[in-house]
Amino acid sequence: MRYALAFLICMTLAAVPESIQAQHGDDNPSFSSSMGLSLSAPLSPIKQYVSTGLGVDYSAGYNFTRRHALVGEFMWNWLFSTDEALQPLRVALQTPNIDAHGNLFAATVNYKFELRGKLLGAYLITGGGLYYRNASLTKELPTGTEINCQPVWLWWGYSCSEGLTTTSLTIAHASSSAFGATAGVGFTIRVGEPPYRWYVETRYHYAPNNNIATQLVTTTIGFRY
Repeated sequence: MRYALAFLICMTLAAVPESIQAQHGDDNPSFSSSMGLSLSAPLSPIKQYVSTGLGVDYSAGYNFTRRHALVGEFMWNWLFSTDEALQPLRVALQTPNIDAHGNLFAATVNYKFELRGKLLGAYLITGGGLYYRNASLTKELPTGTEINCQPVWLWWGYSCSEGLTTTSLTIAHASSSAFGATAGVGFTIRVGEPPYRWYVETRYHYAPNNNIATQLVTTTIGFRY
């Protein structure tokens, strides 16, 4: 998380052009940028395998008018594995000392419609892009291990054949990428001189990743200028 925050801060400093400083006090800048911390709530089917996650979000966009903007966004969420998802692994390896985690990265292009007053504002945002998800285990499952197939094994990158989990290869890391969509709503409040604002945003994300689709809701609190 520390490295991700440092990376986003560097991106923000590098991305903000000098024109933003020249527009100090202007509530209608042509360029806008934001950075925030997000809390993710997984929905079915992935909520069986991951619990609430934490992440960061960075965006930069062009404002065609005060109401219409095109926004490019990068999102990263750290996904914590549930005990239910880890239990089959612990049973198969006969040890409780197994841990795991996952990551969700998304790079999207979005359209934003905003109604912005001098103090308060609200907006709708929707778009789509590439969603990349991975899951990592602290231990591998030995080849040739015979295990009855359960849906949870698909989350860890294994496949099923004739009712058994296919373990011809040891797998400690699985990944999947897919194009997905997102939509949400946000609220802003001005702080200090315009165009600086705090924002709170709720977004729905969906991507048809292999075996198990990604579906979650994120709530982000951040700073926009």
